[in-house]
Amino acid sequence: MADAKTEPSLYEQAHSACVEGGFAEGMPQLCGDWFGHQIFWLIVTLGVIYFLMARVALPRIASVLADRQDAVQNDLDKADELKSRAHEAEEAYKKALAQARAEANAIIAETRADIQKDLNAAMAKADAEIAEKSAESEKAIRAIRDNALQAVDQVAKDTSAAIVEAVMPGSADQDALAKAVEAQLKG
Repeated sequence: MADAKTEPSLYEQAHSACVEGGFAEGMPQLCGDWFGHQIFWLIVTLGVIYFLMARVALPRIASVLADRQDAVQNDLDKADELKSRAHEAEEAYKKALAQARAEANAIIAETRADIQKDLNAAMAKADAEIAEKSAESEKAIRAIRDNALQAVDQVAKDTSAAIVEAVMPGSADQDALAKAVEAQLKG
């Protein structure tokens, strides 16, 4: 064990060599004696990193990128398909809407025709009732007029008899007065 203590470590040897060579103390990486070792380990480390990147990381990244590209393309394809389905659904909707409007217009026309038919029947019935009532009213008016004419005739006869009796008492001949009143009423 005494030998281990007496022999300086590799770091101590390099450190003492660098200090003797004129390099700054505490910066062994700048020691010219170490450049060969540092370049060797740099190349080994970069080779290992390159190997790991080329064999492990980059294929995984390429796989992820390819999967992502496939997913994006699948999503775009699905979007195109859904867009075409939406367009077809819109066309079907427009067609169904036009058909429904046509059916609604046909139903409206049929309903209008039925209503017009019912209205015409009601109008004909009302016209018949009005004509019947009008005929009845005309009969009643004729009867009233005939009764009024008879009443006028009777009133005229009674009035003329009363006037003649008032002007000439006792000389009123009822038959002569009736003939004179009828002659005046006829024109």
